[in-house]
Amino acid sequence: GGDQRDIPAGADITYSILFEAVTTMLVLLSYQLFHKEILRDGLIYQYLMKERCVSLTSRLVKTLLYNFIRQEKCPPPTTHIFDQQSDGGGLLYGLASGVASGLWSVFTLGGASSKPGLEQEQNPLPLSNQSLLLLLVLANLTDGPNDCPNPYRQAVTCFKNTQDTSSIPTEQHHTFQINFNSLYTALCEQQRSDQATLLLYTLLHQNTNMRNYMLSRTDMENLVVPILEILYHVEDRNSHHVYMALIILLILTEDDTFNRSIHEVVLKNITWYSERQLTEISLGSLLILVVIRTIQYNMTRTRDKYLHTNCLAALANMSAQFRCLHQYAAQRIISLFALLSKKHNKVLEQATQSLRGPRGADDSSVLPDYAQDLNVIEEVIRMMLEIINSCLSNSLHHNPNLVYALLYKRELFEQFRTHPSFQDIMQNLDTVIGFFSQRLEAAGTDLSVERVQEVIMKGAQALPNDRLKKFPELKFKYVEEDQPEDFFIPYVWSLVFNSGVGLHWSTTNIQLFSMDSA
Repeated sequence: GGDQRDIPAGADITYSILFEAVTTMLVLLSYQLFHKEILRDGLIYQYLMKERCVSLTSRLVKTLLYNFIRQEKCPPPTTHIFDQQSDGGGLLYGLASGVASGLWSVFTLGGASSKPGLEQEQNPLPLSNQSLLLLLVLANLTDGPNDCPNPYRQAVTCFKNTQDTSSIPTEQHHTFQINFNSLYTALCEQQRSDQATLLLYTLLHQNTNMRNYMLSRTDMENLVVPILEILYHVEDRNSHHVYMALIILLILTEDDTFNRSIHEVVLKNITWYSERQLTEISLGSLLILVVIRTIQYNMTRTRDKYLHTNCLAALANMSAQFRCLHQYAAQRIISLFALLSKKHNKVLEQATQSLRGPRGADDSSVLPDYAQDLNVIEEVIRMMLEIINSCLSNSLHHNPNLVYALLYKRELFEQFRTHPSFQDIMQNLDTVIGFFSQRLEAAGTDLSVERVQEVIMKGAQALPNDRLKKFPELKFKYVEEDQPEDFFIPYVWSLVFNSGVGLHWSTTNIQLFSMDSA
């Protein structure tokens, strides 16, 4: 089934044929939709893993990637049934192309669609979209029986840049070369869709060549800002899209060069950030703002522990490299801490009351909940303290705004000084607060903001390094779950279900995911 995909998508009819071929493969693989359990074997699956198909793996994957990169618009439906220029076989060809373009115009105008006429507007790039969906379906097929690896995933994980002249290790199967610059550009431009974010995740997580290439780009903001925008609009996105965006950030923050360089990139006028006008801010400070906003959103709405953990892990990875934090970012770090300590006190009070209060026979379930809530919130507080501590002990003199915000709200930290879970980590914060408070007192009363900042700047130079206790470096690494297919296969098929072009499924028979989650 791979041969016809090598046709260059030049002629209009080629576009239709390629599109139909890709769509047919999706339909053939769609048996998974109608089963609740993940299928590891099936007739089509067996064919795809057989020699004739497997030998075309790298060509197929490369073509699908190029279809995604090209973002080619759907050609306008043609009206000529007869091809006037040709002689002899012209009539037959003309009829065939007439039939193809006839079907094509039915399809592009939404013949069988529930949204007549909209199909073309919503999907001006049917081939690109469908190719990406097929690529994700193929890459997420399970490995075959007897530990036979999925060749399509192998191809996705090991392809190289066309500029890369190093020899290919013999143990790498199905590798090929592709223009990384074009792929990077397409990924930057397409992050509005779940599919493109999922492809970006897959490449960052599994293709070392592509990951290293992305991290070496000097225009990382083109990739990171769209990801931050997904997180910023957390209310409008499905939770899977938000997870993918967060995990992408977590993978990026595992790299120290990334963590340093984001503070050197200055962005102007971030229009989509509506809470506050950001006329000039570093990419690093913007990243911190958006991640903190996600944590706050999660605290009030979904209360999803997994989301918290990933947000905090990304902040922790960056914390030692925080540089010249924007005043607003520094404030948000401390106000998140304020929110957490308020919540901590509330839960603590509830837990204490539930211990004192009269308990009936049915009441035994109440207690563990508060204990668990308290446990979670103390873990989060601990992480926040570690993040602040990591920034202070590694780059205090680069972050006067954080010191300012810390001093401004120093009473928040009082209650945690004697708390057994936080005593060790509070030492440095205490030292910093004590040191700067003393210098501010010495500077007199009624100090202007500028004067306070000046005292902080000078104090930061004067604070001896050895005054702060060293802690092990905060580093978190993203590790995929044990059986990732249980998450990814239903997710990919829900994307096919929702955004496959011209595909309409019988909703009553779909078993793989519940229809309300689609």
